[in-house]
Amino acid sequence: MYTEYKRIKMNFVVFALNVAASVVWAAPPRRCEPGDEILGRCKAEDKARCTDVMLSYCEDMPYSHTIFPNILDHRSRQEAEQGTEYLLLSVVHSLLNGECSPDVRMLGCSVLTPRCEKDRAVKPCRSSCEALRNSCERAFEGIEMAWPYFLDCDRFFVSDEEGCYDPLEGLREKQDATLASVAPEEPATIIQFIYHTNAQMINILQKTTAMCPDITSTYSIGRSVEGKDLLRGLYVSLSLPPSAVEPEVKLIGNMHGNEVLGRQLLIYLTQYLCSEYLLGNHRIQTLINTTRIHILTSMNPDGYQLASSEVEGSNDPDSDEGPRYNGWITGRANAQNIDLNRNFPDLTSIVYTRRRSRRFRTNRIPIPDSYWSGKVAPETYAVMKWIRSIPFVISASLHGGALVVTYPFDFSRHPQELKYLSPSPDDQVFKQLARTYADAHVSMASNNTERCGASFASRGGIINGAEWYHIAGGMADFNYLHTNCFEITVELGCDKFPMEEDLYAGWQDNKEALLTFVESVHRGIKGIVKDEQGNGIKGASISVRGIRHDITTAEGGDYWRMLTSGVHVLTVSAPGYRRTMKKVYLPSRMQKAGRVDFVLKYAVMEPHLDYFDLPDMANYDRFDPYNQFERYSLSELGTNGEERQEKPWWWAYFAQSGSSAPTWLLRNY
Repeated sequence: MYTEYKRIKMNFVVFALNVAASVVWAAPPRRCEPGDEILGRCKAEDKARCTDVMLSYCEDMPYSHTIFPNILDHRSRQEAEQGTEYLLLSVVHSLLNGECSPDVRMLGCSVLTPRCEKDRAVKPCRSSCEALRNSCERAFEGIEMAWPYFLDCDRFFVSDEEGCYDPLEGLREKQDATLASVAPEEPATIIQFIYHTNAQMINILQKTTAMCPDITSTYSIGRSVEGKDLLRGLYVSLSLPPSAVEPEVKLIGNMHGNEVLGRQLLIYLTQYLCSEYLLGNHRIQTLINTTRIHILTSMNPDGYQLASSEVEGSNDPDSDEGPRYNGWITGRANAQNIDLNRNFPDLTSIVYTRRRSRRFRTNRIPIPDSYWSGKVAPETYAVMKWIRSIPFVISASLHGGALVVTYPFDFSRHPQELKYLSPSPDDQVFKQLARTYADAHVSMASNNTERCGASFASRGGIINGAEWYHIAGGMADFNYLHTNCFEITVELGCDKFPMEEDLYAGWQDNKEALLTFVESVHRGIKGIVKDEQGNGIKGASISVRGIRHDITTAEGGDYWRMLTSGVHVLTVSAPGYRRTMKKVYLPSRMQKAGRVDFVLKYAVMEPHLDYFDLPDMANYDRFDPYNQFERYSLSELGTNGEERQEKPWWWAYFAQSGSSAPTWLLRNY
């Protein structure tokens, strides 16, 4: 037994020595230093020589010969191609959405494939690097990426006195020639009317924030089922710092992942608002300076990815039509196969059950505890928390499959009739909002009976939701019954996934409608409810005679109440204060909301008739009472319980490449 052990041990030692010998034998030859060849320390064939530039992303450099080892000490073209540096250069155009391109790529190529003259590398000029870094570093900051280490101007570039060259000289000459051939025109917003992947969408929104840092910001409301980062870029707030009585508007796209035009329109809208603001467009500047606009470009990025993959899979190279989307439901639901527009709490049924109670109001209806025992999608959960945290006034959810605007209620009030007119207490306000969008659209309100959406032509392109398409658990009904927000649903066209060449037409059809709808938030009345000391009163109720739906004041006592023209009697009340009543008149051509403030006097707390004969509504603040879904909003934790630093969205480009992780691209690493 001992002899057998010695034999095995000896074989292992021999094997280890053979491996070590093979490693030494396979090691790359030592680089020849000056004088080594004469002393016989290296062979003549080891001497570095000029060779053709063979890297495909560097073939447009203003020279044709390079040398290896390069400035980063890559010893061959193959080694350079396999490096993360070259991978970055291959995707930098997509990451920065064309900004600073091809400048950054060519500057990187001057390091990876340096210019070669007389069998020696010529380093690029430090001044070229510094000029580009000054103009492009902000683009990297916009996607939270560090300036690449191999573009360190002091380390890899040299001064003019050291015989450097400008790797961007030829590019600048071409740009100057192009500009000289173009006649000067008025400045305008430039938008690429193409489809964008989830990563490209985030990139564009991050770039928008970088372009307009004074009026834009991004923030998180959660993640999708598959963990797609909804933190960066999906939520854009175009606004100046908050101030009293400035209304909040939200626009939501891509709730159904295969209904994609709304997603693209909102991407274009963020670019348009930012650019036009900077260009001095008076209308856009006025809108942004008086309104806080929140844009959720894609509520269902997982579904979109599935739907778009079908388009890519249908790309027949022999077809003249190009890729087509054939599915009607592929990608509609989220990754859990949940239809997000059926996943909200059904509060409309509660309204129908209790509407005979004389003092019942259809506002701030709490979420039933039973709702939390079912499946709640993380996307739904995130949106519910979002609309509870911000006092939105109006909202539009962009869909596809028809050409019409629908408005609450979406749930039929007749249990046996699925297409039954089911108006809300604010039916006139909702009709006004729907007409605002439809009338501003190029063709939605047209009486042309040959067009998409012709069945709604006699109605002016709008319809009560339940009368057209009955659903329970819809987002629009939830907005209205649980919060102050009035939401409409916009069906943008009969084609759920239009051809890419039709995107520009879609933007032209809807641009004015989107802007006009956002501007319409400045209708009705607004104001502040204060006590006698001038302090704002949060949670005060603003009632309108004849409308069984109240609005409650926000944190500082401010409120916004959408109303149609005419005479309205308002009553404001709050626990511990005396009621106050005012009569207001809103003219039909009123262009901005009327300012109506209230001062409430303290009163002894006594039971009022309103406190009787009412359903129990005291549990409004019970959101996720069993903390079953709170994980959707928790940060990911490491093995020791510490909060793990979240990787930026572009990390996936490199994490799956097989190369070593480029931690040098992380800004706070």
